[in-house]
Amino acid sequence: MKISIGEAAERLGCPAHTIRYYEKEGLLPFIQRDEQGNRIFAQSDLDWIKLLTCFRATGMKLIDLKKIVDLALEGDETIPERKLILMEHQKELQKKQKELDQAFAAITHKINSYDDIERERTTTVQGIYMEPDCVSNN
Repeated sequence: MKISIGEAAERLGCPAHTIRYYEKEGLLPFIQRDEQGNRIFAQSDLDWIKLLTCFRATGMKLIDLKKIVDLALEGDETIPERKLILMEHQKELQKKQKELDQAFAAITHKINSYDDIERERTTTVQGIYMEPDCVSNN
């Protein structure tokens, strides 16, 4: 199966210029070209671009992606080095996830505080406190 860059971009849901940029940066060394010099993509190329896009979405640096590609070109004996790069990135993501979880908890707490304040206000009519079960919910 041979796919043009336009079709590849459409299937991947990413702009063609992103694919060209990845190639320019050396992240797509396996892309073939036809007699006219047009890029032709195999399914394995699309799978690799999907993975690149996923890694980039996690904030992985281009330099680390380039290291992985360069090491992959050297063969399977570099798998431990590639794995180490990914493990280091995973640690960074775990740290960010923890920070996000803490921020999420803080936001949830603040929303709950606002809910409490709103509930309090609905139980007070003209400065007179009323029991919540006495207040109409209409």
